[in-house]
Amino acid sequence: MAIDTPKWLKNSVIYEVFVRNYGNAGTFTDIYNDLERIKALGTDIIWFMPFYPIGKVNRKGTHGSPYAIKDYENITPEIGSKDYFMKLIDKAHENGLKVMIDIVFNHTSQDSKLLETHPEWFLKDEYGNIKRKVESWNDVYDLDYSNRELWDYLINVLYGWVNIGVDGFRCDVAPLVPIEFWKEARERLNQNKEIIWLAESLDLNFIYSLRKEGYNVHSDAEVYQAFDLTYDYDGFDYLRSYFRGEKDLSFYLNHLFLQQTMLPTNSIKMRFLENHDNPRIASVLNGKDKIKNWSVFYNLLPGASLIYAGQELMFDKLPNLFEKDPIKWNNGDYEFLSFFKKIVNKCKEIKSECDDFNIREISKGILEIIWSNEEKEYITILNLEDRYGEIPVDFSVYGIDLLSNEIISIEKKFTIRKSPLIIQVNKRNSSWGE
Repeated sequence: MAIDTPKWLKNSVIYEVFVRNYGNAGTFTDIYNDLERIKALGTDIIWFMPFYPIGKVNRKGTHGSPYAIKDYENITPEIGSKDYFMKLIDKAHENGLKVMIDIVFNHTSQDSKLLETHPEWFLKDEYGNIKRKVESWNDVYDLDYSNRELWDYLINVLYGWVNIGVDGFRCDVAPLVPIEFWKEARERLNQNKEIIWLAESLDLNFIYSLRKEGYNVHSDAEVYQAFDLTYDYDGFDYLRSYFRGEKDLSFYLNHLFLQQTMLPTNSIKMRFLENHDNPRIASVLNGKDKIKNWSVFYNLLPGASLIYAGQELMFDKLPNLFEKDPIKWNNGDYEFLSFFKKIVNKCKEIKSECDDFNIREISKGILEIIWSNEEKEYITILNLEDRYGEIPVDFSVYGIDLLSNEIISIEKKFTIRKSPLIIQVNKRNSSWGE
C-alpha cells in the first residue's frame, strides 16, 4: 500500500456506472438525478466507466467498446458535455461522494487522435507494424512507454481531469503499464490533492500467459507501490471455479490468507461479486436467500466493496458493453434493495470499527466471519449453499442479530438458517472462546 493511502478506503464502497446504459437517456443526467439514491446505498466513491469518444475502426458492436478510446481529453457528445460533468461532480461532492473516472493508458482505439499526431508513441513489431499485447483486443493498439514524451502527455491528461474536480482514477489493466509511470503520476498529482488510485490488476493465468510471451506484467505486490487499491482478480478465479462446481470454497478462503500474508501490510483489495466484465451474480446463483448470504459475505471481506449499478436490485442481465442496453430499473427487486442497502451500510460500519478479521468454514457451505475490536465482536454466520438442518459447533454465542434485532443464543449446536446472521456481542458478556 502506498504510504499516503487514505485509511478510510479500507471500508469504502464504490459504485460503478456505465453512462450509456444507466438509463434510457444514456447521458450524465441519468446519474445526476440519482446521486442521492446512490449515496444512500452506503457509497463513498462513484466510478464512471469510460465516457470518451470511441474509435470507429474495427469497432465492436454498434456503439463500440468504451475501452477503445479515440480522445483521452474529451467526452463523447451523446453522453454530455464537460461543463455538465463538472456540474455533476459538484453535486456528487455536495452529497459526500468522491468521483473516480476510468483511465485506459495501455491502449487507444485504432483511429485515435494520438495515432494521427504521434505514431511513434505506439508499440511496434520487428517490421514496424503497430501491435498489441493481447491479440483478441482487436479494436485497439498498444502504447509504447519507452517514449518519455508519452509519459508527460498522459500525466497532463490526468491533471486536466483533476483540475475539473475528479478525485480518483480506476486504471484499466494497470499491470500492463510500467509501474514507474504510475509511481511518477501518483507522486506528481498527489502533491496538491488526495487522489485515489485503483488498479484493475489481473488474474494469475493472464499474468502468466503474458509473461510467457515476454511482456513485463506486474504482480499485485508490485502494483501496490503506486496504487491504493487493487482488484481481487488474483483470487476471484477460485470463486468462479467454485460457482462452476470445479473447486471447493476452501481454495478462495486460503487465498484470503495468502493475500493477508504475501501482499504489503494493510493492502486494500476491492471485493466484488460482479462487474462489467463478469456475469451478474443473480444469473450465477439460484435463489434470493443464497444471494443475500453471498452479498453479506463479500461486503464483510477486508477491503473496499464494489456495487455494479443494478446489482442492488438483483438484476440478472449484464448490460451489453457494445450496444445501447439500458438497465430496466422498474423491473428490479425492491425487497432485495432494502436488504442490500441495510447490509452494505452495516458491513461498512463494522469494518470501520474493527481491525481483527477471521474467517472459517464451520460446515460445508456454512461460514463464520468474525470482526472484533477491544470491546465488541461481530460474529457472522452465512449459509452460502442454501443448506438446512442442525450442525455441531465448537463455540457459544449470545447476542443480538443486527439484521432482525432478534436475540440469538448458540451453544454446541446450530440450526442452519436461510438468512444471514450478524450477531453483535459485547466482550465482557460473551462466553466466546471459553
